[in-house]
Amino acid sequence: MLIGATDLARGGRSRPPAGMESQQLAPGSRALGHLETRLAGVVVAALKEAFDRDSRRLELEREQLEAERARADRALRLELVRQAGEREIGRLRLVAGVAAASWLGTLFFSTRLVSGGTAPKIAVGGGWVLLVGALAATFVAQTQVGRVLDAVDDQARLSPNASGVAGLLAPWLVVAGLAAIGLAVLIV
Repeated sequence: MLIGATDLARGGRSRPPAGMESQQLAPGSRALGHLETRLAGVVVAALKEAFDRDSRRLELEREQLEAERARADRALRLELVRQAGEREIGRLRLVAGVAAASWLGTLFFSTRLVSGGTAPKIAVGGGWVLLVGALAATFVAQTQVGRVLDAVDDQARLSPNASGVAGLLAPWLVVAGLAAIGLAVLIV
């Protein structure tokens, strides 16, 4: 009884019999239930933290992929604008070459055409003016396309008339100049 009173004073409870200790650690007992609850809480917290970390990582990867796709789209758009500008400059150089070759080609016939009357002289002179005008128009248009390409930003697109009126007029000036020189040949 004295031992029981001291146990009561120290712990507030009496010590369970030896068979009871193994019974408290058995599955389904209250002592093991508290331990299982704590362990389950720790496991759930660890899983939640792992899932949160994975979702943040996936979100970061998604953002990086989106930024990379936007960068690739921008590069593609700028490359298409650059190619369109180069095609337009190539077309204008061809027109300039045709105008220069036509003007130089008519110089060979100029002595025969100028030796005629005033009508062939006027037609040849008008043709030369038109061909030189076409040559000048192509140079102006090439400069304008170059300026447009220099000012290209993310949203810009090279419009079909990026070379302006000069680029649209240049081929027609070549045709008109050749027609005037052809008329001079027919008049002589």
